[in-house]
Amino acid sequence: MKKLILFTIILITLSCKNKAEDNRSSMDASAEVTETPFVWEGANLYFLLTDRFNNGDQSNDVNFNRTRKTGKLRGFKGGDIKGITQKVKEGYFTKLGINAIWMTPIVEQIHGGTDEGTGVSYGFHGYWTKDWTRIDPNFGTKEDLRELIKEAHARGIRIVLDAVINHTGPVTDKDPVWPEEWVRTDKQCTYDNYDNTISCTLVANLPDIRTESNENVELPPQLVEKWKAEGRYEQEVKELDAFFERTGHPRAPRFYIMKWLTDYITEFGVDGYRVDTVKHVEEYVWTEFKVECDFAFAEYKKNNAEKVLDDNNFYLVGEVYNYGVSSGQEFDFGDRKVNYFNPPSFQSLINFEFKYNSKDKDYEDLFKHYNAILHDELKDFGTLNYLSSHDDGSPFDAQRKKPYETANKLLLSPGTSQVYYGDESSRSLIVPDTEGDATLRSMMNWDSIAKRKRTKEVLTHWQKLGQFRAKHPAVGAGTHQMITSSPYYFYRSYQKGNFKDLVLIGLDLEKGKKVIDVSKIFEEGDVLNDTYSGKTATVENGEITIDSEFEVVLIEKK
Repeated sequence: MKKLILFTIILITLSCKNKAEDNRSSMDASAEVTETPFVWEGANLYFLLTDRFNNGDQSNDVNFNRTRKTGKLRGFKGGDIKGITQKVKEGYFTKLGINAIWMTPIVEQIHGGTDEGTGVSYGFHGYWTKDWTRIDPNFGTKEDLRELIKEAHARGIRIVLDAVINHTGPVTDKDPVWPEEWVRTDKQCTYDNYDNTISCTLVANLPDIRTESNENVELPPQLVEKWKAEGRYEQEVKELDAFFERTGHPRAPRFYIMKWLTDYITEFGVDGYRVDTVKHVEEYVWTEFKVECDFAFAEYKKNNAEKVLDDNNFYLVGEVYNYGVSSGQEFDFGDRKVNYFNPPSFQSLINFEFKYNSKDKDYEDLFKHYNAILHDELKDFGTLNYLSSHDDGSPFDAQRKKPYETANKLLLSPGTSQVYYGDESSRSLIVPDTEGDATLRSMMNWDSIAKRKRTKEVLTHWQKLGQFRAKHPAVGAGTHQMITSSPYYFYRSYQKGNFKDLVLIGLDLEKGKKVIDVSKIFEEGDVLNDTYSGKTATVENGEITIDSEFEVVLIEKK
């Protein structure tokens, strides 16, 4: 009898233990589901020119005898991948609330310089490709890229590279033109219709890849010679053979380049591509590119399960110059409209109208406008908003007189935000004696950040808004609703599976005591935190009181 009782007690104990473990497992699973997800549609993305951000290795500043005197800010200045990694490790991006970094192309650039009418220029910007299969030594090495991605991912920061399929670099005395079956050089674009935007060169001496061709072509002889000299010809050809056998694609120019670009996904695990000059390439090419990117990303995840961050798809954002969200999913060439979202190509497009909307609209009109579009015409897609960039000569605030308004509109608007390096530190966009877009591409103003009180104050504002945005997908990807217009309060709500996010934001408020009606958003007794001031308050009679010296509140449930 005693043995029976003992056996029964053991069974009950084991049963209770298993139930407890099941409950804990259930709670753990629930915790995993409700953990703040990374959402590309609400990401805070930092765009930098690799060469102009931070010099982490002075030993690689000069390569290929790129020593000719250039036009102002038109030569290499030393920025590199190691410099970016250094700032990642220092926590610069984390403190700024950045959860994705887009860097200009890092592939090997033409060796010579060329004068486009603005003084001699080198390919410091990365868009003048000589060899897609190699990282330019001015930018670093494969080991440097691997280290950057490792350190960034460890901090929840995604890495987006820049893809160019439209053209090679210019022809110089050191860089011969690619074969005629690869490129066209005879017709320059006039941009007055579809054909005159696609089947032509963007500018003089920028050979245009024949992306429309389905003809088998041999490798360019200069590339064969280069690879043999570097001792990797056989390996590159072996990989190309395997690619074309797997895909069944013809050995046409665009597919060679797709193979070379997607290698960076398979080998390093980059999280996305910003795609250059999208409207200058046949739209079906981007659908083909997406297929190869998705395949490469899946291969990387399969082979590196321990390094996978989440179940997000590979991110593709396109640069369709002059596209604006008000046109919905289509871009109008004048004689033809093209949808770059569907058939499946891009998850998002860069939004060239955001700077105009920001000038023309107050906060509420701006936020309401983007909320309506992103939950209607662009539902299930996204937009990448910016207020300054590397080739936009009409930035929102060229003189950097409105750094707080710039931050508020960019970081608090629905959509993905693109912070251009130095937006957060009022880096000058007007540099005397520069020609064209060089004025937008000065070195990052680290010295000003370290020494100037005003710069530190501006940076602090960007950091507070950026961290709040990164912590709360509701800010960029949620639904917007105004609470009161004066004082101006609004809330954003977002839900994905079991994850729910709700925030309240106020702008242009009175300094001092702020009594805020939160009755329609939060529950009685909820403890709320204003992350901007660090103050907390408990909901009483549907209200909270925040007494701070600031004109902004960023309210979350504690």
